[in-house]
Amino acid sequence: MQSSTTGLLGGSFNPAHAGHRAISLFAMKALGLDEMWWLVSPGNPLKGESGMAPLSARLASAERQARRSRIRPTAIEQRLGTRYTADTVKKLVRRYPKRRFIWIMGADNLLQFHQWRRWRDISRTIPIAVIARPGYDHAAHAAVAMGWLRRFVRPASHKTRWTDWRPPALVLLRFRPDPRSATLLRQANPNWHLDMNGRVQRDRVTRFLVKAKEVNCQNP
Repeated sequence: MQSSTTGLLGGSFNPAHAGHRAISLFAMKALGLDEMWWLVSPGNPLKGESGMAPLSARLASAERQARRSRIRPTAIEQRLGTRYTADTVKKLVRRYPKRRFIWIMGADNLLQFHQWRRWRDISRTIPIAVIARPGYDHAAHAAVAMGWLRRFVRPASHKTRWTDWRPPALVLLRFRPDPRSATLLRQANPNWHLDMNGRVQRDRVTRFLVKAKEVNCQNP
């Protein structure tokens, strides 16, 4: 039986927006993915907790943006009880042996990748695809983590062969500039999450219910 191919896009999704969707659809097409999982983090200390909406509201916003697509928002990190992304990735690989995972990140995240706990372990566990974002492309090539990762960069022309790559493996993908961001949306509407208060979300991956105002601390 052929393995399913799944992209993993982690983040606060505070809120999820059309930019997340556009990048995900681009990555799915470029890499030939069967689906994309949005890992809606219970919290991100690199961004701080100030202004962070409840997990259920952020998951609801992700569900809204994922409609009519093969994107599956999930709060599985909370269910797994993992504190760091390195542990999340390790557990996902073990829990879903029939899936092939690839980590998706924007070039802006690559700049701080070296600050993530055990970032080299993440790189050694699954391939990584970096999506170029406006203003970050040049800086991404000079990122601290690239000092180690550069030797593992694969040609973009081979991107559909990523399931044959042995990690560490990284591919840089160019994507048309997209100015949308969660920061701008929060500035325009700081109380965006209020119309989602009290909602109970059913996780599309774990099938468990995510109740309102369940918030834990999740590190990268």
